[in-house]
Amino acid sequence: MSLVSRIWLRIRRSARDLPGDTRGIAAIEFAMIVPLMLVLFFGTVEFSSGVAVDRKVTLMARTLSDLTSQQDTKIIDSTFTNIFNASTGIMTPYSATPLKSTITELYIDPTTKAARVQWSKGDAPRGAGSTVAIPAALAVGDTYLIYSEVSYLYVPAVGYVMAKAGINLSDVNFTRPRYSRCVMYNTTACTTT
Repeated sequence: MSLVSRIWLRIRRSARDLPGDTRGIAAIEFAMIVPLMLVLFFGTVEFSSGVAVDRKVTLMARTLSDLTSQQDTKIIDSTFTNIFNASTGIMTPYSATPLKSTITELYIDPTTKAARVQWSKGDAPRGAGSTVAIPAALAVGDTYLIYSEVSYLYVPAVGYVMAKAGINLSDVNFTRPRYSRCVMYNTTACTTT
């Protein structure tokens, strides 16, 4: 038998036996499924962390306005420092570095129902006298609102599943002063009409 015939016979036998040969199927399936499973795993972890951070941002906005609205005397800078430090602790175990928060007191004009800034403290304070859009249900004339704003740049640890540059998470909260008509800061009295 010639060399070419033997090679051709061997190829035909291999082709005939190929459908019955199951060696290596598990390795091939593993190689096809692993990338998909890793993307699903890391995607779930990153999405869960993002939801947890978003929840903490909401909780921090509520805490800032709530602690500020409980002040019954004139608020001072050291009180603001304590309020910001207490609310920043909410972000644990996540980093507080990409966090920006601001507390503002708004006075609602009784005639125009416009909310004007009385004072503002934080990372991005608003200018005194500027207006802030508020929900219509809160526009009760001759009253005050404590308005807190929190934003957080969430950067995923593995950037292949979510945005590599990060996602800006933010929330706001409105609270009425609880123990006094307004929370005074750098003023001697509440605004009257």
